Amino acid sequence: MSWLILLLVFLLVAVKKNNKNGDYTVSVVIPAYNEAETVSHVVKVVKAVKYVTEIIVVDDGSTDQTAEVAEEAGAKVIMHPFNWGKGAAISTGFKNSEGDIVAFIDADLHKLTPKQVENIIIPILEGKADVTKTKFKREAGRVTELTAKPLLNFFFPEIKFDQPLSGQFAAKRSALNKIKFEEDYGVDVGIVLDAEVQGLKVKEVDIGRIDHQMSSLTELNIVANEVVRTIVDRAMEYGRVAMMDTLGKYIRMGVLGLSLSSLGIFGIFFIRAIPPTIWIIIGIIGMIMAVYYILKLVRRSYYVLVRSEGRSQSIRSFTYMHFPVIVSGVILVAMISVLLGAVHVDDGKISIEPASGNLIIWKNSSDNHTFDVRGPYKVDSALENENTTIRLPTSARDTLGLNYGDKMYIQGQAYVLAQNRPGEDNILRIPLVVRQVLNIEVGDVIPDGNLRKLFNNVYIESSLSLSGKDTADTTIQQGIFLRTTPDNGRVVDIYMDNEKISSTAGIFKNGSYSVYINGYKAKNIYFTDENPSRNYTIYWGNHIIKIVIGDTVKTDMQFAPSTGILNGKFLIINF
Repeated sequence: MSWLILLLVFLLVAVKKNNKNGDYTVSVVIPAYNEAETVSHVVKVVKAVKYVTEIIVVDDGSTDQTAEVAEEAGAKVIMHPFNWGKGAAISTGFKNSEGDIVAFIDADLHKLTPKQVENIIIPILEGKADVTKTKFKREAGRVTELTAKPLLNFFFPEIKFDQPLSGQFAAKRSALNKIKFEEDYGVDVGIVLDAEVQGLKVKEVDIGRIDHQMSSLTELNIVANEVVRTIVDRAMEYGRVAMMDTLGKYIRMGVLGLSLSSLGIFGIFFIRAIPPTIWIIIGIIGMIMAVYYILKLVRRSYYVLVRSEGRSQSIRSFTYMHFPVIVSGVILVAMISVLLGAVHVDDGKISIEPASGNLIIWKNSSDNHTFDVRGPYKVDSALENENTTIRLPTSARDTLGLNYGDKMYIQGQAYVLAQNRPGEDNILRIPLVVRQVLNIEVGDVIPDGNLRKLFNNVYIESSLSLSGKDTADTTIQQGIFLRTTPDNGRVVDIYMDNEKISSTAGIFKNGSYSVYINGYKAKNIYFTDENPSRNYTIYWGNHIIKIVIGDTVKTDMQFAPSTGILNGKFLIINF
């Protein structure tokens, strides 16, 4: 009989040693939404952990075979009629579980191992934690780094987890009964915050490397919104916004002002859907707000810091609270510095050209507009059967100072300028031969400020606008070369039958300039610096054409002389 008693004692000791912390039962809840490809693997891995007594898969309204696959793998399946959210699935699984310890594992883990599951549960079995959350090797999560950590550092600076948003965690049932389960993606951080604030023992365990399915930006946006809402709600609930008094208001409004200023500058160059005027107004409003509230913040901060009592705590609080203002200010200063380094001043206009769009500000009030944002442009091939057509957006045409329908001559071949198709606002469609001559390739990006350099010294026949009562059947083109920098040129007025019908401006060099009428050379004009201002008259049928070379003006167009490329034509008049 004594040997039987010894055997029973031995078995009890062995069971006690194997369990380490009593006869705990362990349930594993797996929330799943359209995870038919991976849920079977996760269930089988969890089944391989010997002390897991229950596996529950909560199918959160999946439209694929998640439930069937999970049931075949050996899990108990609970189904939601609709997609209620990850938090709701976790809550359902917890309420329907029976284990003293409940672990929660995501259903989309490709390479989960039994050892990783054990690492989540063992600290609780050993009495080292009430709640375990995981960290693992992977590229830093965007929502974690850009949303959760900054907010936690601001409202809960004492919480220093490497990965506060971990989908894998476990806890004693007694601990989970004290915690509020969010119904969405805020459930993870909500559990961590509740446990920490309520004094539960929370341990972050490293489980090595796991692989999640990558989320889209749309999905991450939803996650970020729900995480932000949860953290802010917990901050309100636990009194973490008590310091957001007048000083907090100044900080918030100062950050808002700096952010609006940065947004205004960013919008001018990068966001084309909204007119630049709106961004300029936003930037100015933001700057006024920033200056006003930062001055008030400095004044209030000074009075708080000069007090002798509580100075150490005030400095620590200021360190946490003032960093957003400092960082926002640094960002704004950095943006302004970049812009100032990209300023080019030409006669008549100031051009600010960062690596993105080119902001052009006209000082001359006679222009139709005072500022514009142009470029950059991406080079693409010509459309099918358009081997003699160059398509370009309106902004590029304006930078070149040309018109749709103008002809550009490359190696003797005329290429017609045409408007690009809808949806191709920054595309330059250029035929192969032209790309080879200009030494550019498909995919090259051309800043607006380099557009004239690209077509430098190319001969162009450009149409002039006409006015007058008898010009309906009349067209006039000018032969020009584009210049990259303005120079002294001359105004040229064109009269027909004693009525001014057009005007242009360009740079003359000493030499001969040809006027063609209806395809024939009608007159050569000889320009010299010694006698630049002259009137030239051409009699053609019943018409009297007068060309008047007048005042000096800055221009970036050069008239084509009679000699040289294609025997350039100064003016081409057709009746």
